[in-house]
Amino acid sequence: MFKFVSNRACGYLSPEIRNISTKSSLIDTNKYLGDLLKLGRIDEAREVFDEMPKRDKFTYNTMLTGYANSGKLVEARRLFDDTPTKSAITWSSLISGYCKMGWEIESFYLFYEMQYEGYKPSQFTLGSILRLCSIKGLFSRGEQMHCYSVKTSFDMDVFVITSLIDLYAKCLRLVEAEYLFRGMSKGKNHVTWTAMLNGYSLNGDAIGAIECFRGMRAEGIEANQYTFPGVLAACAADSDLGFGAQVHSCIVHGGFGANVFVQSALVDMYTKCGDLCSARKVVDSMEFNDAISWNAMTVGYVRQGFPEKALSLFTKMHEKNMELDEFTYPSVLNSIALMKDMKNGKCLHSLIIKSGFESYTLVSNALIDMYAKINNLDCAYKIFNFTAEKDVISWTSLITGYAHNGCHLEALKVFCKMRLDGTDPDRFVAASILSSCAELALLNIGQQVHANSLKTALDTSLSVNNSLVSLYANCGCLEHAKKVFNSMEIRNVISWTALIVGYAQNGKGIKSLQFYEKMVASGINPDYITFIGLLFACSHGGFIERGRYYFSSMVKDHGIKPGPDHYACMIDLLSRSGKMQEAEDLLNKMPVEPDATIWKALLAACRVHKNIDLAKKAAKALFELEPQDAAPYVLLSNIYSSIGKWDEAASVRRLMKSKGVGKEPGRSWIEMNGKVHAFMSEDRSHLNAEEIYLKVDEMIMKIKEVGYVPDMNFALHDINEENKERGLAYHGEKLAVAFGLLNVSIGAPIRIYKNIRVCGDCHNAMKFISRVYDRYIILRDSNCFHHFKEGMCSCGDYW
Repeated sequence: MFKFVSNRACGYLSPEIRNISTKSSLIDTNKYLGDLLKLGRIDEAREVFDEMPKRDKFTYNTMLTGYANSGKLVEARRLFDDTPTKSAITWSSLISGYCKMGWEIESFYLFYEMQYEGYKPSQFTLGSILRLCSIKGLFSRGEQMHCYSVKTSFDMDVFVITSLIDLYAKCLRLVEAEYLFRGMSKGKNHVTWTAMLNGYSLNGDAIGAIECFRGMRAEGIEANQYTFPGVLAACAADSDLGFGAQVHSCIVHGGFGANVFVQSALVDMYTKCGDLCSARKVVDSMEFNDAISWNAMTVGYVRQGFPEKALSLFTKMHEKNMELDEFTYPSVLNSIALMKDMKNGKCLHSLIIKSGFESYTLVSNALIDMYAKINNLDCAYKIFNFTAEKDVISWTSLITGYAHNGCHLEALKVFCKMRLDGTDPDRFVAASILSSCAELALLNIGQQVHANSLKTALDTSLSVNNSLVSLYANCGCLEHAKKVFNSMEIRNVISWTALIVGYAQNGKGIKSLQFYEKMVASGINPDYITFIGLLFACSHGGFIERGRYYFSSMVKDHGIKPGPDHYACMIDLLSRSGKMQEAEDLLNKMPVEPDATIWKALLAACRVHKNIDLAKKAAKALFELEPQDAAPYVLLSNIYSSIGKWDEAASVRRLMKSKGVGKEPGRSWIEMNGKVHAFMSEDRSHLNAEEIYLKVDEMIMKIKEVGYVPDMNFALHDINEENKERGLAYHGEKLAVAFGLLNVSIGAPIRIYKNIRVCGDCHNAMKFISRVYDRYIILRDSNCFHHFKEGMCSCGDYW
């Protein structure tokens, strides 16, 4: 035998290699050549090959196999062409090399040329081709090879059958894979069982994979490092922690506990099953720090709600100088998003730029999502613009970021760009855009998104359907909302709550309470938001006893601690019903300090009941809590005006001005043919202002004839009666309804939206207009919907 001596670093061959042909037989030389190739010393092997005065078929085949296995296909092909006497092994060696490198065209060409030249492929040749088909997903080609194996009787060979099972499984044809597997009466080895087990796991059949593993053990076939990851993935998918722990025991007893590939699968299984303690033990026991395992551990911490631990683990990875990859950063960015940690977010962003990972789409998407979730939308938009290859997740991250931060118009603009870009929305984008349409009351755009979701089968998504129910309810289309709700195969608490809140907002309080009872009867428990909807329905329907019952039921029956919104609804319910003292008592008994929402509810009720003392108390609290909010100043001023205390009203307005508080002007608008027509009080900026004002004058004249009397309590300036009446006549909502009467087709509802609450005089006028003109008017103000029909309003004048 020869002693391996390498002097390649010194630039010359050892004397032993130079004189090898004279010292040994051809058999020994061929063996030495093979040993060099096994060690990966291919250049030295080539020099030995070139020095050999005599070579046989084995010499050429050995050298050719070495080139093919090392991926040096140009050299392999050149040597193949120079081989004086080719055999089936020669062809198979070259084909195997091309298959390993994924060169499908060359591989199949050589396979067919081999047969044309009169050489019969072996089961190993066929196995290489089938492996290429399974890796590249070449199902049709694979079926052809299956037919060839049947014709050549190779379909009885275990190696070929195993390759076919692997092919069908990876091409998601599990039935065919099972048929071949079960048809093997004998000869199944650990490779065959592993191929079938991994096939089940890959096709999402976790139970099948687990049962396959049990069958393998029952047959006495030992699993190896290629088997365990598949069954562990199945345990993770089925959340079967118990069986996963048993597999872990098998791994330890089989001596594979230190295998990095297996350890990574264990960490993944434990984290997905929620056993973070066991997962961390596996990570800590690893001899080598494996980035994949640490990544899985980080993801586990984030999923289970431990973002601080995820960030700490990442810090350790960085300290250990571990090789971070594009899968490491997204999970850490998610943890920072959960913590809303802007400082660490920017530090990590800097590290990503330094390490060159910002160009990776996976990482840039996570950065967009992180900045959006910590409400830094400018940075999110900049990263989005710099992302060269935007995918649907890139668009989704930005759109959902805008929507969740209340920037609904921006979300719609980006959505339009996404569609122009040719990217199809997924269910997350559709749900977010529908939510934005609901908030902006953009019914037409929402209907277009609904139509698109029907075409692309997104209407099967629970989140999309929930958003559709909210959209139609928020746009006053209760029948459409109910239709979507009834069509849903699966409903959750969000589905029911959307309908409960929707009916409450549209003045259908009784219906809202009925849906709640149906929800509970169906076995779905209410949540925090459900009770806000219920109490809102009670407040706007004047259902005092039901409101008290639901408020008590929150804690007693469902263990939900009332929050500020619930207290606000209860105080609104009591105070609007005239039970001001009970409302004040509830406010004083609250376990926490009342917030602005609660004081606003009380202040609004004070206006209805002219309780000036309580109004001043509520306003004072609001001046301290939200000094730049104009609402308490306006409400208090309006209360003074409504009882004729003009000096006090003026004093409040002067205070507001001295503090630099700006009042949002009241606007009313109608959407028509994709264009929004907006109106302010006594606004003459519209192109058709003259025609609109003439229509208003006509409206006022006609409704006066049937009993309308302007309510001067809502004329909030100390001017003469004639000017007060003129000011009331030209409120924004009256201008909007006049525009609607002129332009909206007969039979179609006139939909008006308002950014503040409708005044009492306009509310009364709308009832008369709906009767005189026989029109259905839907007015959505900042508080709720008003459906005016035949001289009546859905709110029952209780809003």
